Amino acid sequence: MTDLWKVDLHCHSWFSRDCWMNPRAIIETALERGLDKLAITEHNNVEGARLLKRLAPDLIIVGEEIKTTAGEFIAYFVTEEVPKGLSPEETLARLRAQGAVISIPHPADSFRRSALGEVNTQRFVDQVDAIEVFNARCLYRDDNDAALSLARRYGKLITAGSDAHTIGEIGRGYLLMPPFSDDRPAFMRSLSAAEAVGVPSGLWPHFASTYAKWAKRVTGFKPPA
Repeated sequence: MTDLWKVDLHCHSWFSRDCWMNPRAIIETALERGLDKLAITEHNNVEGARLLKRLAPDLIIVGEEIKTTAGEFIAYFVTEEVPKGLSPEETLARLRAQGAVISIPHPADSFRRSALGEVNTQRFVDQVDAIEVFNARCLYRDDNDAALSLARRYGKLITAGSDAHTIGEIGRGYLLMPPFSDDRPAFMRSLSAAEAVGVPSGLWPHFASTYAKWAKRVTGFKPPA
């Protein structure tokens, strides 16, 4: 039997405004924790994902988490950055045009204003490939359970991830997946056999993200190329 891969599909670096993580530290930690693939999904940019992909091409999947006027979408195998602030329709059209795999992150999170929510998830569910059914940053288990229920109701593939903004979070949420090559069709086939696994990160990482946003604003920090 083929060994399953451990794949964290939601992670940030210091190219996201609420994260301090050094790209090289992310790669080192991911490998130490036995991850076979890690999706870098910066907020509204692909700069960080492209950098990490150059540093660790066999590990990294280039993704992006995009804030629309209705909430967030997350995409994988992104080749062209999609800016924030567009309508969901325009965002989805741009992602589909480049052949990205599209998921809805933390759709039922009770605390995140960026969550799409059940009503908007129902509006756009036919235009996405998957729903994130475990996000380690969700504070309530019921919110992840609700996401899983949505995926099952609409027959969607599942994604899962740590949503890491700090080193301690990397790998706390992931999928167990059959191995796949670095392209959309193989990834989609593997997703169809995926199982979500994870442990919630708790409250403290949210404070770390708030601190990172404040500190970057005060210091004027810019990620080195």
